[in-house]
Amino acid sequence: MSLDHRLSPEHEELRRTVEAFAHDVVAPRIAEHYERHTFPYEIVREMGKMGLFGLPFPEEYGGMGGDYLALCLALEELARVDSSVAITLEAAVSLGAMPIHRFGTEEQKREWLPRLCAGEALGAFGLTEPGFGSDAGGTRTTAVREGDEWVINGTKAFITNSGTDLTGLITVTAVTGRRPDGRPEISSIIVPTPTPGLTVAPGYSKVGWNASDTHELSFADVRVPAANLLGVEGRGYAQFLRILDEGRIAISALATGLAQGCVDESLAYARTREAFGRPIGANQAIQFKLADMEARAHTARVAWRDAASRLLAGEPFKKQAAIAKLHSSDMAVVNAREATQIHGGYGFMNEYPVARMWRDAKILEIGEGTSEVQRMLIARELGLS
Repeated sequence: MSLDHRLSPEHEELRRTVEAFAHDVVAPRIAEHYERHTFPYEIVREMGKMGLFGLPFPEEYGGMGGDYLALCLALEELARVDSSVAITLEAAVSLGAMPIHRFGTEEQKREWLPRLCAGEALGAFGLTEPGFGSDAGGTRTTAVREGDEWVINGTKAFITNSGTDLTGLITVTAVTGRRPDGRPEISSIIVPTPTPGLTVAPGYSKVGWNASDTHELSFADVRVPAANLLGVEGRGYAQFLRILDEGRIAISALATGLAQGCVDESLAYARTREAFGRPIGANQAIQFKLADMEARAHTARVAWRDAASRLLAGEPFKKQAAIAKLHSSDMAVVNAREATQIHGGYGFMNEYPVARMWRDAKILEIGEGTSEVQRMLIARELGLS
């Protein structure tokens, strides 16, 4: 495989386009949504018109015919300005639409992907449950086959994009049987929204990602057609392990964007903020902080692009994805802390983007696999039990 992580002209053009969109469209509007905890529908619709939700999908299903690298480039550029918008795109594509693309029947793809690719509908990923975060194999939600229907009962927690006016489907993992040794067989089932029996709880009061949509979901005798089974019955857990491996590259790109955004904001501030008669950027202490921050963002970018290049080449990438997710989320948290310190008292004020970045950074060490889970995966790939 090539070790050249420089972008092709097409990928670089996409990156620049999303960079301009983030600065010209997202940046002027997102602070108000963040403070009010409202979903930025107008921004999301514009992202749909740009084709961002269809980036990695084939044109025959309404996609842009791009690849996973294209998606990750868009996520990094959006997160340089705001993570709520970036996670909305990430969850809708890598968790919402990608399972249908990877495992769906031709009928399911043609039914769902065109709307998902256009951003006219958002998909959600119903995996996590109260009390079973990292232990997804402990799923308690059940789906029982009754004739030509599945009857679903259970609860899901922390589900992104699950309660918007654009939400079109939630792919739910549920226990559909038992193996001979007593372990659960977990399957994936598409639940359109709204569906009778599906209750969307009020949005969470979150520390960060305040302009993204996150809810708890309850399923009380929710009935969907048997044809809504996604992939092979009993293979839902294995399917979503694959989806999460890919998603970790996307989250790593998002974390890299946040880390780079901290550099951008701090560099601009250091050049204009004066103390003791000169810009604070003239002080070596600030220069060294910024140099370290830039180095962190750079190494995080190299890590996710390496994992993405292996994915695109059809090579094993599980370890590299875990490394990228672990490293980039750590770098994002450290850079957010340092950016807040460089801004001093203003860094504690919500009117400055670094305050938003500081609040948004921590979840990156938790969502889509905690840092501890990433270390477990890396150790396992090294051959350790």
